[in-house]
Amino acid sequence: MSKFWVIAGDVYKKNVKSLSFAILILAPFLFGAFFWVINNMASGSDLNKVGVVANQTQVAEAFTQMKEGDYQFVAVADQKEAEKQLQAEKIDAYLTLEVTDDKVAGTLYSESSVGNTLQMTIQQLLNSVQRSARSQALGLTAAEVAQLDTPATFTTQKISFNEAGEVEDKDDYSDLQSVVAMVATILLLVFIMTYASIIAQEIASEKGTRIMEVILSSTKAQTHYYGKLAGVLLVALTQMVIYALMAVFGWQKFKDMEVVQQFIGNVSVEKLFGPFLIFTVIFVLLGILIYSVLAALCGSLVNKAEDTAKAIVPVTYLSMAGYFVAYLLGLMDPHSAVLKVTSYIPFFSSFSMPVRLASDTATVGNAVVSVIILAIVTLFMMLVSAGLYKSNVLVYNDNGFIASLKQSIVLLKNNHKKA
Repeated sequence: MSKFWVIAGDVYKKNVKSLSFAILILAPFLFGAFFWVINNMASGSDLNKVGVVANQTQVAEAFTQMKEGDYQFVAVADQKEAEKQLQAEKIDAYLTLEVTDDKVAGTLYSESSVGNTLQMTIQQLLNSVQRSARSQALGLTAAEVAQLDTPATFTTQKISFNEAGEVEDKDDYSDLQSVVAMVATILLLVFIMTYASIIAQEIASEKGTRIMEVILSSTKAQTHYYGKLAGVLLVALTQMVIYALMAVFGWQKFKDMEVVQQFIGNVSVEKLFGPFLIFTVIFVLLGILIYSVLAALCGSLVNKAEDTAKAIVPVTYLSMAGYFVAYLLGLMDPHSAVLKVTSYIPFFSSFSMPVRLASDTATVGNAVVSVIILAIVTLFMMLVSAGLYKSNVLVYNDNGFIASLKQSIVLLKNNHKKA
């Protein structure tokens, strides 16, 4: 047992003290700062002055009175004048308007691509002008137009049935729970991608230097395997604990902000999450574990560390498939049969079941069944991969990943026959 902790501790200390671990911890904040800067930079545009040429002067003047973002519209006498101003760089583009009765047609001219933002802005303004023209042609007053523009009221309400069969209103926290579920699936994908590579690299590097033979002469293959796996998982757990502490600190710091209160209302965190949050954490932990086991198995099949990226391709594809199924179907149709089935399939359930729990399309009983299936399959994979590990790390096959796996299985069978 002491050798197990020596191996696990060595892997843990080496990774926690590395620069890459510090970057992993800071990554969410760096990305947040990056997108904040990009968002602020994107809010301004170099293309902001647009000339307006219309066959009706009053329409051009009305158009220039409209305020939309950073764009400024100026009336221009005719198209020739607009072309001169565009060439002299007094305007960045010009818009020609053809107004006939209750129809408005516009064409935007520029020397370069204007992008979708300006196009969508002008389209909205043209719709407004045309709506106004048509309302006047029909003899509608401003109040009548406002009534027509008033959208229909639509709300959703969850209900439940009590023991007497009577309908009761049910608190609906789906939106906030869905946000948490999506964040959890994103974090799970990031953790899998990161730590699958780390654990595969840990094993492949020792195998590539042929030091594995020396290591296995002083300790059991299973002890080495579980030690490596435990060390990497402890690193992942450390990162999760740090994130949890940061989340608690951030909650205490920002929970009274107006924007936060508007989003969550007066609901307590305990009442809001309850079993949902507990199961989400369990699925994330088991998801990291099962993918780490698969990554360790794949890493033991390559001859050198340079082949690690190729070895973890199955891990990458499986995790991305699970993420996209949960993300896309969770947003579009949480009642999807595909989402329901994948919520019970290991490698996918860690992504799908939290999304179903968030949308109330799965019960606590469903989550318990899914957890049991995932835990049993994970334990089975650990035992099988640990059994294959001794053969894998001593197999040096240049014929590829599949050939190495077949050879290690043959060696494992031979060892069992001898035993």
